Amino acid sequence: MQPVDFTTLTAACSEIRANWLPSRTEQVYQRDRYTIHVALRTLKQRAWLEISWHPQAAHICIGEPPPRIPDTFTFSQQLVHQLGGLALVGIEAIAPWERVIDLQFARRPGESPLYHVYAEIMGKYSNVILTDENNLIITAAHQVSQQQSSVRPIQTGQPYETPPKLTGAVPSLSESLERWQERVSLVPGSIKRQLLKSYSGLSAALIHLMVYSVNLSPDTTTDTLTPQDWERLFQRWQEWLQALEAKKFHPAWTPSGYTVMGWGGVTDATDIQELLSRYYTDQLNQQLFSQLRHQLNQKLNNILVKLRHKAKTFEERLQQSDRADEYRQKADLLMAHLQNWEPGMKEIILLDFETNKPIAIALQPDKNAVQNAQGLYKQHQKLKRARAAVEPLLLDVNTEIAYLEQVESAISQIENYQTAEDLQALEEIREELIGQKYLEDPEHRSRSANADASTNFYRYRTPSGFEVLIGRNNRQNDQLTFRVAGDYDLWFHAQEIPGSHVLLRLKPGTVPEAADLQFAANLATYYSRARQSDQVPVVYTQPKHVYKPKGAKPGIAIYKQERILWGQPQLVRKRESENGK
Repeated sequence: MQPVDFTTLTAACSEIRANWLPSRTEQVYQRDRYTIHVALRTLKQRAWLEISWHPQAAHICIGEPPPRIPDTFTFSQQLVHQLGGLALVGIEAIAPWERVIDLQFARRPGESPLYHVYAEIMGKYSNVILTDENNLIITAAHQVSQQQSSVRPIQTGQPYETPPKLTGAVPSLSESLERWQERVSLVPGSIKRQLLKSYSGLSAALIHLMVYSVNLSPDTTTDTLTPQDWERLFQRWQEWLQALEAKKFHPAWTPSGYTVMGWGGVTDATDIQELLSRYYTDQLNQQLFSQLRHQLNQKLNNILVKLRHKAKTFEERLQQSDRADEYRQKADLLMAHLQNWEPGMKEIILLDFETNKPIAIALQPDKNAVQNAQGLYKQHQKLKRARAAVEPLLLDVNTEIAYLEQVESAISQIENYQTAEDLQALEEIREELIGQKYLEDPEHRSRSANADASTNFYRYRTPSGFEVLIGRNNRQNDQLTFRVAGDYDLWFHAQEIPGSHVLLRLKPGTVPEAADLQFAANLATYYSRARQSDQVPVVYTQPKHVYKPKGAKPGIAIYKQERILWGQPQLVRKRESENGK
């Protein structure tokens, strides 16, 4: 993940300063352990200032509104208490070339700041600290005790101390090509390494783009550079310093990330705020998506292994109970042939009543024939009782397995992160599993139990232009089938296979063509556990014929008056690959 360097931070703050000073603080919201959002309002506009101290993605920019879930963090509550209603009147670096921004808050523009929020955008050492007008720390995102750092403890009530000062040389526009070249090439080495060692305020990403923009490799050694190479590289160096001085930047997307200098850009960005917000939102969402998908799959796999083992045990007990009549038959035979028993016998062979074939009956030698027969009758009754007890238990376990396989199928359909909706669909699955008591997460802040699932369904168009909606998880399946579906729509599902609910939207009086029905059936198989098959039976019916059993888990439905089509998931797979999905 590309970290925010001094250049990017300068560009972002320059743009915020130009468009959002002064502005009134209306709200502070903390979305997670590393990010706060401050609602700012000017005379013309309102937006959210996003400040993150994430160790890999610390940044500051105008971002998207935060999610509508409860904020239970004390840090944001302290910020609200102190900053609510105040004006943001200044955004300044604490010192030249430092990545620490002082956000100043006063009662009104022109007055002295009452509070300072120091945003330290410094990689894994990032932090956000609130101080009063005398620079005494009121609260901090990370409090650092004396034991953790004797150099710079950060604790409430203590004076705020700035990070240790830079020790390297700082770049200057007044420095000549000769002096610059001499400093960089004093010790032979790669141009990237020598620039990083020689000057403060640089980053690996900036140097990569700077060097590549003059057709050099970052690994090129300084002693192999020609005078022309040095001149071209120094020209880029000067361009960079001029951009910093004039506060004029060119935000753009690069193949591996972004730049605010325009070098190596393949697509221009609207502005620096949109660039940073989108990049770090996508990067962090991708990271969260991968972690959450792995955790959910691992948890489901562990639960399913245990349930399948339990089901196997119940099935074995039922198989044993199938022998109940065999014990009764042997007991009847023994009682009918008591005269054939002799003391001390361990086995007796008697002819079956119906087949007249010999049947061996094991005996307890210390018991007489009647006692042995009574023992066989007792075993018969025991196995009959076992069946009555085990059958409902097996049904419950199999129902639970079917539900979790449905959840597992939903997760398997969300293979890669492409949009924020993919992460949201996984988070809804996590909320569902927490609600069903399969997951415990005391830090998880769920939406209210009555909150609807999102409507970020998969969406397609049939050959005739009809819309097809597909649930991404069980909560969306229920939403789709029992709330969204209309009287004229058609409901599709892979027959007896875990998968998504599929809805073909139809207007009154419209009749879908065979190609439309086939299209929806293909999608129903593609978004099911049978995605790898060639042909899969699909049921479809009107939504009014789909019911949810009382007390059933999310996503479970029964149907009637269904028709059957054969879906072909490979046709959808081919279409998706052609569209680059």
